[in-house]
Amino acid sequence: MSLALAEPAPIGERLNEILVSLGEAALPAELAERFGAFAALLMRWNTRMNLTAVRDAEGILRRHFVESIVCTRHLPAEIATLLDFGSGAGFPGIPIALIRGEIAVTLGESQGKKAAFLQEAVRVLGLSARVYADRAEKLDGRFDCVTLRAVDRMGEAVRAAAGLVEGGGGWMAVLTTLPDRDGIEVWAGEGFAWESRALPGSSERILLLGRR
Repeated sequence: MSLALAEPAPIGERLNEILVSLGEAALPAELAERFGAFAALLMRWNTRMNLTAVRDAEGILRRHFVESIVCTRHLPAEIATLLDFGSGAGFPGIPIALIRGEIAVTLGESQGKKAAFLQEAVRVLGLSARVYADRAEKLDGRFDCVTLRAVDRMGEAVRAAAGLVEGGGGWMAVLTTLPDRDGIEVWAGEGFAWESRALPGSSERILLLGRR
């Protein structure tokens, strides 16, 4: 799919085709089109700044969108607040806000240009999510869930994220290598039960879920 053809409806239709091919349920048509609008916005901004190293529409859908949708589908039904730690280009935070509109999502991003993109995405998509344009470690509040994907120094980030989790809450991280149990306890500290799941479409991408 070329940038010239990057219109929301066709992108949303292609996203659903990919989801179904991977054994995942398709999105409702209206929601798929909103994902298409997000993809079109991302690709336009990506021509001016480096939001993501994956730059073609097909790659963006398969890598960023599908993974984020699957992450969203593994979130507990009861959570009300969520922090996307080091949100970057908005993954998985914006897909979570699109699919689970009842969750109060905070997109934490310290890089000014990326935070500006997130503000624009929230505005264009009409989301209620808020952007926190500073290091997430500085937040005073606690969240039912903290998500982490493609962040630098994942071990340090998980430790910081664990400190932002409300009692009874949890965190979710997308990894390429799964640490052993001792390694995860070094990351997050004691008191978290955890499980790992393979992400569709890749033998190397792992979803790690921790819960108090």
